[in-house]
Amino acid sequence: MKIYEIDGKKYRLPNELTDFQLQMYIHLINWKWAHLTKESGFFKNSTYDALLPDELKLQGYPLYRPIKERFLDHQQRFPFKSHKFLGHVASSQAACANLFLPLLEDPLIAAKALCAVKKDLKSIATDHLDRGFRIEFWDEPDNVLNDHTNVSGTDADIAIAYYDDLGNLNLWMIEHKLTEVEFTTCGGFKSPGRTPSHACATASAILDNKNLCYYHSKCKFRYWDITVQDTSPFNADRIREYDECPFKGGMNQLWRNLLLATSLETSPSPKWPYKKVYFSVVYHPRNNSLQPSINEFQKLIGYNDRFFAFSSEKLINRAKEINEPALSEWVRWYQGLYYF
Repeated sequence: MKIYEIDGKKYRLPNELTDFQLQMYIHLINWKWAHLTKESGFFKNSTYDALLPDELKLQGYPLYRPIKERFLDHQQRFPFKSHKFLGHVASSQAACANLFLPLLEDPLIAAKALCAVKKDLKSIATDHLDRGFRIEFWDEPDNVLNDHTNVSGTDADIAIAYYDDLGNLNLWMIEHKLTEVEFTTCGGFKSPGRTPSHACATASAILDNKNLCYYHSKCKFRYWDITVQDTSPFNADRIREYDECPFKGGMNQLWRNLLLATSLETSPSPKWPYKKVYFSVVYHPRNNSLQPSINEFQKLIGYNDRFFAFSSEKLINRAKEINEPALSEWVRWYQGLYYF
């Protein structure tokens, strides 16, 4: 924990922050002090101003009040884990719910707003998932990537089922990022169980012998098996151009989520009846740190349309154009909390 003194105020924050993270944390804490409380929260015996006190965490803050019950009802009927830092004003899980659930309250309004980003979206498929969406979505119980345990596994922050202009049922998986400077990197590369035989270079060698990957040989995850399938959006020749595994760094999370999308789209199971499955990243308009990984990933997959990224501002601007009273109140609240 580090104390920053800015404009005569003291802020107790994490030690290492980028310029954007520092600006965002200061804004979020100022909002919290003005609208919720000046009381801080605790983590590992340290006080942090961006954390909410337990009393407010138990009340579901910082979730937008009109969606709190919908969030909790959804969690009860389709169980998912609340993130450890859900009670943090910079919580990505809370920010994701705060961005999408107010839109999804009314499927007709949701379609009008979401089509600004997902151009082929005609209507929300309320007859699938939980009236058209799932939070922390994965292919339970199939686990086609074979990577889900009680504590980890590949999932999307939210998934939305929809019908396109041709009447096809599709699925849109979305990963939400708020203050994060990078996507989740490879846990296998950092694992204490990794041995000298688990070489992360070259990428070509891994394609020729998948057992060089700790995830493949030790964990039995199916990432590489799916990557080289004919239905995969990944081109082996492009992967071979890398001197080391391209999925060691920030592209790891993007890789796994797109593999999940590919597996669902090609699944013969009636549980996953989707014609097309897309994966997207939505990010804060001032968070530029993620862009290098996004750009490199798009290049790697040959700009395949199953993956794209967009700023949350696109949805907010579209909501303003719709000019519905309930949306206008939410937009005012959302911009007050997250934009500066």
